[in-house]
Amino acid sequence: MREPDGVSAVAQERAGAKASGVALWRRPAVLRTLGVLAIMALSVWLRTHAITAKFWIDEGLSVGIAHHPLFDIPGVLRKDGSPPLYYMLLHVWMTVVGGDGESRTHALSVLFATLTIPAGWLAGRRLFGERAAWATAALCATLPFLTYYAQETRMYALVAFLGLASSAAFAMAYAVRDRRWLVPFSVLTALTVYAHNWGLFLGVGMGAAFLVLWRTAPEAERKPLLRDGLIGFGVLVVLYLPWLPTLLFQAKHTGAPWSDTPPFNGLIQGLQNLVGGVSTALLLTVVAAGGLAVLRGGEEGPATRERSRTVVALGVTLGVAVALAWLASQASPAWATRYFSIFVGPALLLVGAGIVRFGKVGLVALAIVLFLWWNPHERSIRGKSDAYRVARTLQDDGLIAPRDLVVAIHPEYGPTMRYYLGDGYRWADALGPVSDNRVFDWRDALDRLKAAGPKRTLDKLAPEVTPGQHLILIQPIIRTGRWGAPWTAEIRHRAPQWERALNHDPRFQRIAPVPKFGRHGLPKGVRAVVYLRR
Repeated sequence: MREPDGVSAVAQERAGAKASGVALWRRPAVLRTLGVLAIMALSVWLRTHAITAKFWIDEGLSVGIAHHPLFDIPGVLRKDGSPPLYYMLLHVWMTVVGGDGESRTHALSVLFATLTIPAGWLAGRRLFGERAAWATAALCATLPFLTYYAQETRMYALVAFLGLASSAAFAMAYAVRDRRWLVPFSVLTALTVYAHNWGLFLGVGMGAAFLVLWRTAPEAERKPLLRDGLIGFGVLVVLYLPWLPTLLFQAKHTGAPWSDTPPFNGLIQGLQNLVGGVSTALLLTVVAAGGLAVLRGGEEGPATRERSRTVVALGVTLGVAVALAWLASQASPAWATRYFSIFVGPALLLVGAGIVRFGKVGLVALAIVLFLWWNPHERSIRGKSDAYRVARTLQDDGLIAPRDLVVAIHPEYGPTMRYYLGDGYRWADALGPVSDNRVFDWRDALDRLKAAGPKRTLDKLAPEVTPGQHLILIQPIIRTGRWGAPWTAEIRHRAPQWERALNHDPRFQRIAPVPKFGRHGLPKGVRAVVYLRR
């Protein structure tokens, strides 16, 4: 009787292993697989210390948006300003895992952060060789940026994974010139842009790198290379076109009024934070740059030329993307260090390739970096917000009851407070009544906030609160003087106005603040002030 193909293949492999005198588990392919799996396991251990951490402001928005019907999410995001891929994946994930708890939704980010390891290994090996593969995998497994965002219900681990995969596909298609990667490049880059708008900067960086590759190619190779460029980038544009009208609407009506215009040192600080600080950034930059110079200046041959083109492709992509992000934020600020997730992929591929080319010095530098990066950052991850504590205190102390009105003066915190307080309450924010308490409406929000004076808005809300009911004012905790962006400066201005208006309104009696800080340091997040309608 004929054995199934799978069984036959396994039997043949075992027979081959016995014939060669090498145990199956000691064969190179098996050892490589076990090595990558071991690195993945260690990374999961490192990146799950704070997997139960409570949500902060943006995570409440993520879960709130993902709770909408799957195919309604793109329309909902006309209010938010983000592309839809992550939220749709999160919706499916919550359905599969059966809930929206912190550990369950954080697990999706852990998954994407973990997937960067085999992706980095495969890309590093094909583009730069075996040693670069292991270095890249180790860097992906321990990068503090990914350790932090692997335990956050946001898109940044997904963006890092897709940025890595799309950068590798771009290098394979146009530096290595393997035409089998044209369509994967288009699809992966489109997914990257659908995950975060900064993916557009990465895509333009790839376009600039393609032009450099085309311009420096031998004359005989330019025509077929141009043809492949038109195919790959053409398919990418076609894939992104359906979202373009929404992007243009978002750019006109949402933007990022919460962001400051970044100074030049903000660019440097962002890159430093990406790799864990100044000393690590300097070490990696010097050693990796030296190693890449050695790689490009190696013995002339097809392999050297291919790897040299790959360094140029990834380097130009990264440099142009970073510069474009900074320049675009000079004209229309949309700047945050967490957005640097889009640069993780090409940066780690280059560092992994360069650091192993610097001989023993590179290996020592890699060991030092991995040692410094081996930190779960549990305390900082768990200390992002006290929203959960405020919600539990309100409910446990009987300071909130069904049908009470909750007013979030920092409006984006409304969905997070709704997540922790649950159903049964009415919702408003500094702009007025809220119809969908799972998402904040960013459309022309700054103009609407400036037009919504506290007394005028309170007069509209007060009739909705009957005698004996509570109005719970959710106030931001302002711990620093860095609330200087147009939106945050207005929130900082409005918050004390709202509290004064309620304190002096004869229709309301102030009951209690939550929490009571005493001599303890201020936490991050929000506080509540409870008022009783007379």
